[in-house]
Amino acid sequence: MSQQTIKKLLVANRGEIAIRVMRTCREMGIKTVAVYSDADRNALHVRYADEAFRLGPPASKDSYLLGDKIIEICKANQVDAVHPGYGFLSERSEFASKLAEAGILFVGPSAASMDLMGSKIASKQAVAEFGVPLVPGLKEAITDIEDAKKVATEIGFPVLIKASAGGGGKGMRIVSNVEEFESQMNMAQSEALSSFGDDSVFIEKYVAAPRHIEIQLMADNYGNVCYLFERECSIQRRHQKLVEEAPSAVLTEELRKKMGEAAVNVAKAAKYSGAGTVEFLLDEKLNFYFLEMNTRLQVEHPVTELITGLDLVKEQIRVAEGHPLSFIQDDLKINGHAIELRVCAEDPLNNFLPDIGTLSTYRVPMGPGVRVDDCMEEGMEIPIYYDNMIAKLIVWAETRDLAMAKMKRAITEYKISGVANTLQFGYWVMENEHFINGQFDTKFIDNYFKPEELKVPQNPKLEEAMSILVAHLHHSKGNSSVIAEQTNEEASQWYQNRRQMR
Repeated sequence: MSQQTIKKLLVANRGEIAIRVMRTCREMGIKTVAVYSDADRNALHVRYADEAFRLGPPASKDSYLLGDKIIEICKANQVDAVHPGYGFLSERSEFASKLAEAGILFVGPSAASMDLMGSKIASKQAVAEFGVPLVPGLKEAITDIEDAKKVATEIGFPVLIKASAGGGGKGMRIVSNVEEFESQMNMAQSEALSSFGDDSVFIEKYVAAPRHIEIQLMADNYGNVCYLFERECSIQRRHQKLVEEAPSAVLTEELRKKMGEAAVNVAKAAKYSGAGTVEFLLDEKLNFYFLEMNTRLQVEHPVTELITGLDLVKEQIRVAEGHPLSFIQDDLKINGHAIELRVCAEDPLNNFLPDIGTLSTYRVPMGPGVRVDDCMEEGMEIPIYYDNMIAKLIVWAETRDLAMAKMKRAITEYKISGVANTLQFGYWVMENEHFINGQFDTKFIDNYFKPEELKVPQNPKLEEAMSILVAHLHHSKGNSSVIAEQTNEEASQWYQNRRQMR
């Protein structure tokens, strides 16, 4: 494969991932181009880029999903390559094909790889030929309810009905018995058709309490594939992750190697190139099963970067330019432990209901081993049109215990007011005994989270003030009411400030 130097790159995305890609480009001496909707005209990624161009109104379908318009911008402004980030066009094979036709590099896998891994049925059929473990179930799509019911009965309940073309929990139903199968199948197909334009589903044995373990891969165009170890992503709500860490607390070196090599075989089955992630279910007996492959950079990629010392975006760009991987598997070692908390504008006290508003206070934590990938500043509004993630708070330390302690410290220093958010939830996770012991699965929130248990970290100044008050009350009666009133006012104000961090 010939090599091509990228001199100007357009980031077909917004928010923190756009800025994160642009930072690496700046380090590599690559000029950057931003695109934006009307809702993002004053966004940080627009100001950070060397050039910026308007796409259209706020709705994604009128802006960030306009692949043809993005390609026109590329052609008119001598853009060499496009990085899609995650979401939006990142897994649209048609977009990748059109870029190739226009002579513009796509920083990602080929359209053929995306198509193969984008189909849950086709991907399972492909990886099965490479000996990758699969959950017992159908290896082809199905739409007929009676046929599906027969298959489910043969597999044995409970079973999982899952949209063939989907993700994010849409078109997914857990069925406990044959009596409810037909109604659940109808609902799954209806949701799948509405969300993806395809009502085909597959049926597999439902693994009741799995862990969600994913393996980061990097592959080049010369057949070289390496696994960059695992990420533990079991703490989820609505099938979407909130806390991720690397490495997992339960994988042995032997199991890590087996899962890594299985992930490499998935990449080989797809003739994959670039950064990708293979997701596995891990049951209570530590058996693992292929779930799917995400053919893009993941939101949680920073924890992998921190334990490997690699810049995954830089590696993506180098592969797109036609370079071979700059490392082999034996070069890679796990160094320390990293944890990521997604700081989202949603309320843990109200079933993680999304929130909107203005960030009246926004100050990020700092210090050794603390990284914040964000796109916000004080006074900015949380838009209603896109994902509600405000930032990613990532920490690194030598051990898992130290990483948890650092995360708690960072959370207490992260100041947000104006919108409900997940900071307090993150603090609660770091103190939960099941998380501390590494004994949890994807039902963690359902099984253990009680909103009333969210507690505010203690304030040493407040405790000192209360101690002084108590001491003073022992020696003074005349003005004790005034002192008490002042101290209670301080306590109330401090508590309200902490509540605003929600």
